[in-house]
Formats: sequence, structure tokens, C-alpha cells
Amino acid sequence: MRLQSVIRAIYPAQCVACDALTEAEFGLCSTCWRDTQFIGGLVCDSCGAPLPGDDPGEPVQCDDCMTIARPWDQGRAALVYTGIGRRLVLALKHGDRTDLAWPVAGWMAQVARPLLCDDTVLVPVPLHWVRLVRRRYNQAALLTHQLGKLLERPTCPDALLRPKKMKPLEGHSRDARFAALSGAIIPNPKRSAMIKGKPILLIDDVMTSGATLAACAEALITAGAAKVAVLILARVVKDA
Repeated sequence: MRLQSVIRAIYPAQCVACDALTEAEFGLCSTCWRDTQFIGGLVCDSCGAPLPGDDPGEPVQCDDCMTIARPWDQGRAALVYTGIGRRLVLALKHGDRTDLAWPVAGWMAQVARPLLCDDTVLVPVPLHWVRLVRRRYNQAALLTHQLGKLLERPTCPDALLRPKKMKPLEGHSRDARFAALSGAIIPNPKRSAMIKGKPILLIDDVMTSGATLAACAEALITAGAAKVAVLILARVVKDA
């Protein structure tokens, strides 16, 4: 206990989004907490986007999920991709802030419960090996590792492969994203035993159009997954 006090005195707890001091490790200060848009209440059952109104007691969908056929069954997201939520995603994805995987995975775990079965296997969205070498880590795999511990479910970090190198899809239209990702993600034949007949929880850091998640879900279904749900750290929301 004394050692912990000494460590805390030398390295006081700081907000994961800024340099403000906090009472607990891996948390947000009061200002950043207020400015973070956590998703709760009524949400789209397919992508987790927040929806206006009261819970009708049955699954509802957002406008996008009513017009786009989603190959997965259900989806949830922890944050809206704006403000602090966007800052955290970018820091994890491009800023070498691998330490963020633990606290944000805790937020994701809180919204994941409706998606879980007893034998659910957690699978991350893959990176092409060139991008993985350049970045040195796959942020979706980091999240999957932490969620596996929190949710007490097995993980399969290399269940999916991304053999096709692609240019970044930022700024592309929705149709262009779906076209570019056609056939870009395939199941790993070495991991078919972990996927076949199992419910899969597909993990990623951010969802925009859903094209990447759709390509992954289709690959998992091809590999024999019983069903696929998606769990996202942050969801891009219109007018957010």
C-alpha cells in the first residue's frame, strides 16, 4: 500500500484525454467526461447509433440500417465519433496511445452484453501487413485482447486476413467504400475450427459507412460463423 502511495505521488493519475489530474487511473477528468458523448438509451439495434425517443420495447433501426443491408445481426457502439470520442480514437489509432485500449475497452464492454452468447468468440477487424508493420499494432486487435479479458470470452486475433492492400478510404463515398472492400478481407483457413458454428463478436475502433465491417462479416459467414454481431468503440453519427 505504501509503495502504491509513493508511485502515485511520483506519477499522479491523469485524464486519458488531457493532462488534468484525476482521482483514479485510466479515467476522464470532469471536463472531458462532460464533453464525451457516450451512447445510451434508445439505439439502432444494427449499428448502435443513438436514436431519439423512448424505447418501444422492440429492436429499432436508424435510417442507414433500414436502407443498407447489413450482413451482421446486431451492433453496439460506446461513443459518438466527435469531440473527445474522436480524439481518443485518433490517439489510439495513429498516436501510439496503446495505453488507451484498457479504459475504452471497459466502456465497450458495458454496451456489449446484449450481443454475447456463452460461446461467443471475439474477432478484430484485420490490417494489411504493410500497414501493420508501419503502425506496429492493430488497434482493433488491442481492443479485442482487452475485451476478451473483461467479457471472459475467447479471442481469435487472426481469424480474418486482409491480403489486398488498399488506399485509405477517408473522403470516399459510401458506394465507393463498399466497392473498394469487395473481396478485400478473407477468412484465415488456419482458424476455421474457431469460427465454424460459433457466434462471433467483430471488434473495431470506428464505424463510418459500415463497409469494412460488412466485408469482415461476410468473410466470417463464409467461414461458417453461426452469427455475427459488431462492437465498435465510436460510431460516426450525422450532425454530431
